[in-house]
Amino acid sequence: MANAIETHELTKAYTVRGGRAFVVDHLNLQVEEGEIFGFLGPNGAGKTTTIKMLLSIIYPTSGTAKVLGEEVGDINIHRQLSYLPEKPYYYEHMTGMEILDFYARLFRMGKAERRERAERLLQRVGLADAGFKQIAQYSKGMQQRIGLAQCLLNDPKLLFLDEPTAGLDPIAHIEIRDLILQFREEGKTVFISSHELSDVERICDRVAILNRGVVKAEGKLEDLLAGGRIEITAENVPESLRDKVQQDGAIVSLHEGRLIVDAPDTISTDGFVDAIRSAGGKIISIIPRRRRLEDLFVETIAEAERGGSVQEVSG
Repeated sequence: MANAIETHELTKAYTVRGGRAFVVDHLNLQVEEGEIFGFLGPNGAGKTTTIKMLLSIIYPTSGTAKVLGEEVGDINIHRQLSYLPEKPYYYEHMTGMEILDFYARLFRMGKAERRERAERLLQRVGLADAGFKQIAQYSKGMQQRIGLAQCLLNDPKLLFLDEPTAGLDPIAHIEIRDLILQFREEGKTVFISSHELSDVERICDRVAILNRGVVKAEGKLEDLLAGGRIEITAENVPESLRDKVQQDGAIVSLHEGRLIVDAPDTISTDGFVDAIRSAGGKIISIIPRRRRLEDLFVETIAEAERGGSVQEVSG
């Protein structure tokens, strides 16, 4: 399958006192057509800067990038792209219909086509009854919906969504997630930057985790999240037992006699159980759980800060 996005050593650096600061550091990334790709990382990791380079809003210091098979900056390709920023700005005195009409004019659509497309998209995003309300009257969720409607005006092949579900209530979360899944069913490619890891886990095919401008983990979610963890909870455990149950990969918490061990499921639970019982402790529960994207994210960033290598899972 062809790549919708491809970068080679893509770099953005700024001159600062004493040298250069790399916001994006020699990024090599491939996003296949028709997939939903999650681009993750802590604040300041370089996610939004990467998106802006791919959209030619800012220019790279070095390296190259292609979008839909063409070099970034090709004006003809821009007609096939859409971008929903984290904090979109709208003229609040305008109505939802007027906003869509305004952006449709940028694509040189005729009056009849603009109206037909705006009405259809308002219906699709659940704003059919709010099209003639001013944006100032829109809730956060409604503003996200009008933003997605605006993104679909040109029927794009590739959508860039920066924090599309940030600050939404649970119902709005579900509705926006469902819309994004529909984009994939229509054959569109979706590139999502988000801190809402539960949303990413539910809808993305592949992810990359960025830290300090460098990709530290990348691959299919099903491969990256392979393997699980075991959580053991016990009471009446002496403080002296903490070091005895500490093993590589295990997270041990002991407070006022209550012990919680969070360990990879590749470690046998027998040793933990025997040690707890020998010390006079009481086992409360042993709970297996699948690995979550949140676990992967925290582990990856922690390892990156310690100077670990990139984790890449192909497939």
